[in-house]
Amino acid sequence: MSEKIFVPPLKIQGIKTKLVPLIRENVILDKETIWYEPFMGSGVVGFNVEPERAVFADVNPHIINFYNRIKDGSITSGRVRAFLEAEGKKLENGDADYYYEVRDRFNQHHEPLDFLFLNRACFNGMMRFNKDYNFNVPYGHKPQRFAKAYITKIVNQVAHIEELLKNHEWEFLCQSFEDTISSATHSDFIYCDPPYIGRHVDYYDSWDEELEVALHSALVRSQSNFMLSTWHHNDYRSNEYIEQVWHDCQIITREHFYHVGAKEKNRNPVVEALLTNYVITGTQNQLRLENEQLSLFGTSDTLPEKTAN
Repeated sequence: MSEKIFVPPLKIQGIKTKLVPLIRENVILDKETIWYEPFMGSGVVGFNVEPERAVFADVNPHIINFYNRIKDGSITSGRVRAFLEAEGKKLENGDADYYYEVRDRFNQHHEPLDFLFLNRACFNGMMRFNKDYNFNVPYGHKPQRFAKAYITKIVNQVAHIEELLKNHEWEFLCQSFEDTISSATHSDFIYCDPPYIGRHVDYYDSWDEELEVALHSALVRSQSNFMLSTWHHNDYRSNEYIEQVWHDCQIITREHFYHVGAKEKNRNPVVEALLTNYVITGTQNQLRLENEQLSLFGTSDTLPEKTAN
């Protein structure tokens, strides 16, 4: 596993790139563990943790379709380069008119390469859909967006996914978090990054208190080790649901800065929280490695103690 953080080809608001090292240090995995990620989003966490076996799921069918098309070989890094070079020239000539032409085309036919194009040409790399599940993010007003170096960067990201899929047993499923979590067992690990209740919850489906409570219940029933990302507080308010819903969890926090607001003055730092149902030491992977090394000399391998639910 590389220490360098890999950034996936699809961008999404709230991406956990800067939090990956903290998350990676605190997950509990071995070669037999199946990693379940019910809210795949960009996939940045799972792609960097690199579990041997994983189920990546999301209710957004376009994310899942994109990665399944890479998995089955119908999208390749070479095809991505050719597509973005051709579409980039059309964007440079047509500017906003061409962006909205592609957006209309995608909302009708749902082609995954059009999805990638929109994701990289839209405003601020956002991913948002309206109540009819049509992509509705406006144009980013960068007609020369797909410069040669930028295309190469995206192509390399797709190529990295191709390599990961050759060496790992990964599934990509479009389904609810309930269905995903219900498949996990006590020996598996679940990482959840749901829409942040009380903040940005409209990237594909809405999110409310009822779903937050249902997520907690599903995780407890699974008896799996789990970790959940959420927001703790910002300069103006705190996340009341941590006490109301997740009060039985361990917690660590880290300040994070999101670039979602249209104006820089509206882009404020937020303190992130990682919630787990096991004791957090900050070096879970190191503990796992030490235990595995000890087991070679006849010492049993034990998991960190879990807190009572």
